[in-house]
Amino acid sequence: MNVQYLTLGEVCQKASSNIAQKDLENNSGNYEIYGASGFIKTVDFYHQEQPYIAIVKDGAGVGRTMLLPARSSVIGTMQYIIPNDKIDIRYLYYGIVNMNLSRYYMGAAIPHIYFKDYQKELLPIPDKAEQIKIANTLELLDKLIYARNNQIKAFDNLVKSRFIEMFGDPVSNPYRYPKVPLSELAEIKIGPFGSLLHKEDYIEGGHALVNPSHIIDGIISVDNKLTISNEKYDELSAYHLQVGDVVMGRRGEMGRCAVVQTEDLLCGTGSLFIRTKGNLTADYLQKIISFPSFKKTIEDMAVGQTMPNLNVPIVSKFQIIKPPMEIQKAYYDFVEATDKLKFEAKQGLEKLETLKKSLMQEYFG
Repeated sequence: MNVQYLTLGEVCQKASSNIAQKDLENNSGNYEIYGASGFIKTVDFYHQEQPYIAIVKDGAGVGRTMLLPARSSVIGTMQYIIPNDKIDIRYLYYGIVNMNLSRYYMGAAIPHIYFKDYQKELLPIPDKAEQIKIANTLELLDKLIYARNNQIKAFDNLVKSRFIEMFGDPVSNPYRYPKVPLSELAEIKIGPFGSLLHKEDYIEGGHALVNPSHIIDGIISVDNKLTISNEKYDELSAYHLQVGDVVMGRRGEMGRCAVVQTEDLLCGTGSLFIRTKGNLTADYLQKIISFPSFKKTIEDMAVGQTMPNLNVPIVSKFQIIKPPMEIQKAYYDFVEATDKLKFEAKQGLEKLETLKKSLMQEYFG
């Protein structure tokens, strides 16, 4: 295969956008306009007649690369990359995605990149037919990866739908299940007072704290810079989180909670934890507490004018629906079967992503 190496500047040119967000106010039409996070809205004008590549050049998302349709535009935090006739636009897109543009980032407060710096990046340029063949292969892989991701999301949505189907809204309780105070179903303990943890106690790479900011969409995502030593962890043994606990934010956004999946975590000062007594699963409690109508109920129960706050007496009074065990078992049998299918889908996704990474390396080095 005959391949020549050309710089990015030799196969494309850049153009700038001067469109600001304020220019889009009170403007509507049939042409799409995009920003750093993707599609914004439709407007009554467009800048590019043909498909093009756009790169975020300023602020959040700097370096993000998008292949965008004809008769559309981008706002001023992005720049147009227009290919010449030497290169297939989809091949160019994958080539730029493979580049390490982060080495060209400048600016501490607001990062940005300049085309004049990265235009010297080299691209392998086979003949046009080979470029199209490579682009077709990578595009097909992207479609398969997209479909597999949607399949995984569909399994999650299926479980959520099944939960509502079997248990209903936990506040309006359409199936008239018995309601009991959370204190009858679980032990509840608030995180350590601030006086027990000081700035000098925090280290990197130790036992991570779980504060409300570390609970995102029902999953714990710890900060390895906000951890404590073994000695401090042992000293605060009363606040150790166990696998199967539900850790919940007690300040700010109400209903933010997650099931603990790993050992060696500590309940943070802004959190509390709920340890079930066995009548209900932790997963069930997490789904109840984070249910939209239940979150609204918690907001009404919280105290504090400037920032909603929870304490043990308030959380103890949460009214939890308690369906018969056979219904709970039927639900978790369904979850288990769905999780097996989801696991297989994730394995398939990993294989596709590994294959794409390997091919990108083969094609672009």
